[in-house]
Order: sequence, then structure tokens, then C-alpha cells
Amino acid sequence: MAVVTAPPAPLTYAQLVRLREKLDDHNRYEIIGGELEVTPAPAPRHQWVSAHLFRMLVNHVLDHRLGMVFFAPLDVILTDHDVVEPDIVYLTAEQLARVTERAVEEPPTLVVEILSPSTAQRDRTRKQQLYERQGVPHYWLADPVLHVLDVYERHEGRYELVASLTGDAEFRPALFPGLVIRLADVWPPPGWRAR
Repeated sequence: MAVVTAPPAPLTYAQLVRLREKLDDHNRYEIIGGELEVTPAPAPRHQWVSAHLFRMLVNHVLDHRLGMVFFAPLDVILTDHDVVEPDIVYLTAEQLARVTERAVEEPPTLVVEILSPSTAQRDRTRKQQLYERQGVPHYWLADPVLHVLDVYERHEGRYELVASLTGDAEFRPALFPGLVIRLADVWPPPGWRAR
């Protein structure tokens, strides 16, 4: 006797919602050197710094028609085996014209990573080496716990640390003439979680 397999029943909307909830685990999935990297969703302190730095950059970039600033999640495809989701990405107007429907598919002009306990080591090593190798000219690392912003620029194929700013220092990035970033406005204020 032959076994007859019934075709699967069509999915309902309720099943689709449950499926999405199951798949949407709020993790960040990246590929570096062909290896899957999974990190948890960023913590509030991380998001505070990302949001405030993004706001300052996007306001300046839009006011001066320099291109666009994006924030995660956004795929940046550097190679078939290197797909990352930087916290903040700046693209010039020329680069913006080449963005595809699926992703940014070239090295951005600026990548900003906000350090988290689960990502700090990788951001300072594997991702920094990847961005350097793929030709990202400007790389910033912001540490929301220590209140440090490290600024790297690529010269002759290698990153050089051009500034390490702490506390409430003012940062005037050469990449954005006229922009002044007061770091006191980037870091969460003392006692912010008590509010």
C-alpha cells in the first residue's frame, strides 16, 4: 500500500506572526571571514551613545548636503564572506548613488562602532582589521563606559590613531569641516538610569 502525503496547509496570518516572533531574536548576525558572528541586541547605554552621535552626524551631513548617515541594522557587504552591520555608517553623496536595494555594497567613508562588553574585543581586532583591509578611510570606536572616542584614519593602507578623546572633550572631525561634537552631549549623563 502506497503512503500518500497530504500537501501542507496554507499558513495563516497568526502562524506567520508566531514564526516571525520565533525568528526575530533581536540578535545581530554578521559574517566575518566566512564565520557567523552573533551578538545580542545592544544595551540602553550603547543605544544612547549611538542615537546621540547619529543625530549630530546626520544633522551636519544633511545640512551640508554631504550624503547620508545610516544606523544599524543595515547590511554592509564588503565581500561575499564579509557582511557587517556597523552601528553608524556615513556615505558620501557619490556613494549614496550606488546603494542597492539590499545593502551598502562598498566600503563606507566612515564606520562607527559603539563598544559593548560582547563586541569590544571583536570591534578592536577582527572588524578593525576588516575595515582597514577593505579600505574604509575613517573608523571611530566609542566606549560608552569609559567615555572614550578613538578616531582612526587610513594612511598608506593602515589605520593610524589620530585622536583619542575622553570625557567632555570637543571633537572637530577633519572629515566634517565645521562640525563640533561635544562628547559631554554623547555620553549618558550621570544618574540617567535613575530618571
